[in-house]
Amino acid sequence: MVKRIYIDTSIVGGYFDKEFKEVTRSLFHRLIGKEIIFVISDLLELELKEAPKNVKRLLLEFPDDCFERIEFTHEAFLLADKYVEEKVVGKTSIEDCRHIALATVNKVDVLISWNFKHIVNLDRIKGYNSVNLRLGYPIIEIRSPKEILTYEDLK
Repeated sequence: MVKRIYIDTSIVGGYFDKEFKEVTRSLFHRLIGKEIIFVISDLLELELKEAPKNVKRLLLEFPDDCFERIEFTHEAFLLADKYVEEKVVGKTSIEDCRHIALATVNKVDVLISWNFKHIVNLDRIKGYNSVNLRLGYPIIEIRSPKEILTYEDLK
């Protein structure tokens, strides 16, 4: 079964970043091979409008069937606000919370990010999942791209 992987803006930018390029491009190679599908949101597309031109245009280089598009809903809005209310992160990280809420509400297999401060952070992950469980949502797997690639992917 093809894994549904929610990506945030850091993954798209990581394609061009010196530190993250190799791993990110291996991930996109799996996307082209139809081993995975990226779940992308209208929130991601909105954030990309402010990105450099090469980052902004990257996803356009891939066929539409590589992506599952989802929309930001009132349910995700309320869940994101709850993460802030419960002090998982501060108000300045609301956009990160919205990505996590979207992924949670849409029951993706995993959310991946290069954001280690507010997203791929053990204490934060525990906080997001604590809120999710108390509100009847499933736990969300949050990982860096390195954690979902195999040794063979990195050759």
